[in-house]
Amino acid sequence: MTRIIALSDTHLENDELPPAVAALAGNADLILHAGDFVSASCHAALAKLGRLEAVHGNSDCTKLKKLLPERKVIDVEGVRIGLVHMASHGSDLVGAEMMAREMDVQVLVFGHIHRPLIEKGERLLICPGSTMLPRMSAPSVAELEIVDGNVRGNIIPVGSPACNYLKFAGELARKG
Repeated sequence: MTRIIALSDTHLENDELPPAVAALAGNADLILHAGDFVSASCHAALAKLGRLEAVHGNSDCTKLKKLLPERKVIDVEGVRIGLVHMASHGSDLVGAEMMAREMDVQVLVFGHIHRPLIEKGERLLICPGSTMLPRMSAPSVAELEIVDGNVRGNIIPVGSPACNYLKFAGELARKG
């Protein structure tokens, strides 16, 4: 069995991961990040916790955009997992499904929408939500377990729901 913790949209300017996130990631066999770390120090903090596979997001610093690919496919116990930041806009998952087909993966982990979701169809589509700036949900990560080529996923809340609209709007305004 392989236990994976998937994150996205951490939006941290520093290396101060929330304790619940650090504990979950530190106990995983693999950490996936679907972009928008924002800072290289956040990326480094996650990399210290274990094996990290990641892509860059639209809000990542220049250093991370040069270091990390836009898309990535990894094989875990014979399961092809795609990792990308932007695959869907909102609740319409047609784009995510098409991207999963294009990448020829059984599982697609993506971010950008800041809301957790898991959709099981022909492929497993997972957005872990956001650990710091969730939209209409609690801060969250996703957990995937792979056993004998079968994947099971669930969302794990890592905090209480809060209205972060003003914080998010302020961040967007600072970025111009």
